[in-house]
Amino acid sequence: MAPPKGKGKSAAKKKKEPSSRIQYTMRIVESATCAVCKTPCARGMRYLEKMSEPGAVGKGVPCILTRKQVN
Repeated sequence: MAPPKGKGKSAAKKKKEPSSRIQYTMRIVESATCAVCKTPCARGMRYLEKMSEPGAVGKGVPCILTRKQVN
């Protein structure tokens, strides 16, 4: 009887090659944060305009000022 799959010796894992592209991550901010921002950006101002309409529902917008490099 053969041993069940997945319980034997594990296969050699390939080492991941680092990407040559630099990746970034940004925090998602809501319109209240954009309203009091000291350095307003075009994306934030567009989002603030959209959210000022009655009945608008939003999930936030990535803030370029909170950009961090991912290792």
